[in-house]
Amino acid sequence: MPHMIRRLATTLALLAAPITAPALATPSSDLKSLMDDHWQWSLAQSPRLASSVGDKRYDDKLGDPTLRGADARAEDEKRFLARLDAIPETDLSAAEKVDRLILRRMLSEDIEGNGFGQRVILFTSYYSPWQGFAGMGEDVAFTTKLDYQNYLKRLALIPAYSDELIAITKQAIAQKYVQPCMTLGGLERSVRGVIVADPVKSRFYAPFAANRPNAVSEADWSAMQAEAKAVITGKLNPAYTKAADFLVKDYLPHCVKVASVSAQPGGPAYYAYRVRVETTTSLTPDQIHKIGLDEVARIEAEMAQVAKSAGYADKASFVKLLRTDPKYYAKTPEELMQAAARVAKTIDGKMPGYFGRLPRLPYGLREIPAEIAEGTTTAYYSSGSPDTGIAGNYYVNTSKLDQRPLWELPALTAHEAVPGHHNQIALQQELTLSPQRKYLAGFTAFVEGWGLYSERIGIEMGLYDTPEKQFGRLSYEMWRASRLVVDTGIHAKGWTKEQAVAFMTEHTALSAANIDAEVNRYISWPGQALGYKLGELKIRELRARAEKALGDRFDIKGFHDAILGQGALPLDVLERQIDDWIAAEKAKA
Repeated sequence: MPHMIRRLATTLALLAAPITAPALATPSSDLKSLMDDHWQWSLAQSPRLASSVGDKRYDDKLGDPTLRGADARAEDEKRFLARLDAIPETDLSAAEKVDRLILRRMLSEDIEGNGFGQRVILFTSYYSPWQGFAGMGEDVAFTTKLDYQNYLKRLALIPAYSDELIAITKQAIAQKYVQPCMTLGGLERSVRGVIVADPVKSRFYAPFAANRPNAVSEADWSAMQAEAKAVITGKLNPAYTKAADFLVKDYLPHCVKVASVSAQPGGPAYYAYRVRVETTTSLTPDQIHKIGLDEVARIEAEMAQVAKSAGYADKASFVKLLRTDPKYYAKTPEELMQAAARVAKTIDGKMPGYFGRLPRLPYGLREIPAEIAEGTTTAYYSSGSPDTGIAGNYYVNTSKLDQRPLWELPALTAHEAVPGHHNQIALQQELTLSPQRKYLAGFTAFVEGWGLYSERIGIEMGLYDTPEKQFGRLSYEMWRASRLVVDTGIHAKGWTKEQAVAFMTEHTALSAANIDAEVNRYISWPGQALGYKLGELKIRELRARAEKALGDRFDIKGFHDAILGQGALPLDVLERQIDDWIAAEKAKA
């Protein structure tokens, strides 16, 4: 979820110096030099990425969001790709071949994506650049006076950056690349909600609301606090007001009534591209739709069985109780956060039984910002940084409490925190891999597939110790299976939003608010939701293969370490890696 935004950030940054190919001696040294050059280029393109990994050279910059800059980056990537293709794959080691394959995939996808008109769509119901900037002070380590000074310089750059976003969005309107009306209910609030009259209460002020570091004098601290207040009041609030006014007066009147991206110019080809990128497979929308229907039918039978075991005649009766009985819902945000914290710590205590290697980086628990909570999903994870000492964070939605059932928390926490996203992403950041694979590779099918598979690990952990919690896990699995049907239905089969909502209402136990927010997400972010179930199915397939091949020698810790030990991978590469692991385990015997 926001842990996937880093790839997007690399497309909104400044131009790099010209790329030159030095004389190299061997294919291995050639590849290493190329990857070093590409990494330095990536840091220059994405200053916030550089800051997150402890490289402070670009701490006072935001990057170049213009389309001109995007075209220049694509040309740079073409030159990198040409260098990469000139390296003979046969002369590389197995690990180098994987590095080459992954870099090639990322470059090719970026270049292809820049060719679609949809590149001018800058926000979804789930994310906008304006929201991304609002949290900037929460994701950077502040220890020196220069850190704060650079942050102030970045804040001062946001108004001009916002103007560029508005200019691109005007072009999107002219070219008819506009989000559907039904997804935009929370758009104005997500921007205008950042504006506060008292600058001290602004999210932008967060670094200065903390205690003064010893390295900063009282006089300097007071001066920088005053400057922050002035920038927020005099520059940022007006810039955000301008952006919100533009979205309301100029963008919303041009929103489209059709939900499908295929109705946009070049839409069918763009959706096919999105499916390939998000699933890392060659499956067609029709094939994915069928897989989804099959999974829905299987899970439906399991849900009926759980409802029966709970004493209900059918699934519908049980779902009605789960959706309406007040005992299943927190009365206050604090009660919900406490319940989530208890589940998280319970899982923490079970982790060593299922993993041989655990990340050192901890994670925290936060509420989703109020200005986006009502229109976004029920929870998400935001990655931290071992390099700068920033913890990961599990964000929980505390709006609409009567729509956030407590019986969902075990599956939700297993997915977003541990053994799901935090465990996988923080571990990836600590592996001995190329920087590209540690920080740029975020293949949705792997990352979200692991998150969904992690919910299933909860069965073995004993997390679902009541029929309600069991049903909650099945509802979450049904949610992801329904995505295969709904996303392809909307964008490849002409479904309306009403059809999508009706399908999810019938087959999941999700609340009405969650279903509406989720369907808006699928409409405004085509293809992204497909990776979850397809990735989970592949991991389950590989586990079954390993269990069959190894029999009594199968080790769950070893299997999980093998899945996570190479970072996020395309599904076909993951399959080869696990086949190699199985062969190696057999050889040990």
